[in-house]
Amino acid sequence: MTEGAGMISVHMTPVPRSSVVAYRDDGALSRAMGVLVAGQLPPLPPAVAGAFVTGVLLLVGVAGSDGLAVFGPAVALLLAGPGSSHRHDGRLDWMVPPILRLTEYGLIACVGFAHGVPPLLIFALLGAIVFHHYDTVYRVRQHVYPPSWLPVAGLGWDGRMLAVAIGGAVDLVTAMFALLGLYLWGLFCWESLTCWLAAPRSGVEAADLGAGD
Repeated sequence: MTEGAGMISVHMTPVPRSSVVAYRDDGALSRAMGVLVAGQLPPLPPAVAGAFVTGVLLLVGVAGSDGLAVFGPAVALLLAGPGSSHRHDGRLDWMVPPILRLTEYGLIACVGFAHGVPPLLIFALLGAIVFHHYDTVYRVRQHVYPPSWLPVAGLGWDGRMLAVAIGGAVDLVTAMFALLGLYLWGLFCWESLTCWLAAPRSGVEAADLGAGD
């Protein structure tokens, strides 16, 4: 444990084997799927396959459908879930997080606009997610790694996509966007603020603390 300004303390997360894994932002479902294959599945091929199928479904207008059809893109992207436990040490594995980000943002935007969600709510939800992803990138650069519970509490890319799909299935897309946006902004801003206030002043110091835990 480390003490910072205002007696706020955080547990410095040990440095992961690959920073690419931290960029994935996997939720509980994706992590559980990764456990099943024990890291034996390369992450890039399933991510590309899931993104391709999701993109095709969005192009044919599934995002604007009511009922279970709207789950199609979210379920398709879950093909990338089993790759979450891999080390991501391949030459092209760095491409996995951008593929997940592009597909998640695309699904949220398509479902939101197709169901008439006010643009302000759409951009607010996307803004919360983008803020979290930018914060993660900056943390990794400074060796102040996000806690393991944060992607789970933030639902992960998989949980957020399923939540948006649920909103479409029950015809409560606007309410889902509003609730999800408020929750994510509150969670990510609170956690980021408390972490940075309590983090060591230098990245080297943070890295040493993480290695010693």
